[in-house]
Amino acid sequence: MPEHVQKPKKSKRPLWSYFFTVIPSFIFIVGLIPVIVGFYVLQQYFHYFAFPTLLHFVVLPIVIYVGAVLFFICELYITGSIIHLFRITYQPGTYEYSFRNKNTFKWTLICVLYTPFRKLLEIIPLGKIKQSYFRLLGMKIGKNSLVGGVIKDPCLTEFGDNVTMGDYAIIYGHIHNMQYETIFMDRIRVGNNCVIGAGAIIMPGAVLEDDVVVAAGALVTKGQVLTKGKIYGGIPAKELPIKPKE
Repeated sequence: MPEHVQKPKKSKRPLWSYFFTVIPSFIFIVGLIPVIVGFYVLQQYFHYFAFPTLLHFVVLPIVIYVGAVLFFICELYITGSIIHLFRITYQPGTYEYSFRNKNTFKWTLICVLYTPFRKLLEIIPLGKIKQSYFRLLGMKIGKNSLVGGVIKDPCLTEFGDNVTMGDYAIIYGHIHNMQYETIFMDRIRVGNNCVIGAGAIIMPGAVLEDDVVVAAGALVTKGQVLTKGKIYGGIPAKELPIKPKE
């Protein structure tokens, strides 16, 4: 009789892991406290929400906008401080996709804390605040660098000096393999004076040496090394000829 190879039984999710779904709600509530305090001060000392004059109605959209920005900044620094103070980072490697694995557990926790606000960062441009947030999450960013697009794994991503990353570009530090229930993680290193075009995708383990240009929409594959001073484009990314200067 032919032998049948059985897949290992998937381990049950521990009950305590369901607490993860509550964490974002709790962070949202804590982040609202400074906004509520600010509105309380406006009402208590200035009776703002009584709307005694037309000017109060005119200024109301500004007050709401400032409150929303204050709320968002509070959320960023609350989550960033938690990750930074407790040193919640994960290391390169291939791990079991299970809460029993320490690195997978940390990756999941960072996803819960970081992902909601990463998506908001794609909508609300905050410049220096965005970069300081990424540094709290463990990302290394050199001088005069612009971090656009999406950084999926800040603690595995490193930018040198004078790096430009265009909108809609994505840098991945992990890959799932649900067939084998594993997650692969690796660092991405971007050297000095590099340009990452809009919509480019960079996969785990990629290395961009100094002065590399990645064209818009290009795909830098897992573990690919882009040589210093070259231009790359296409899917997968290949070296493009440099036209001689006339």
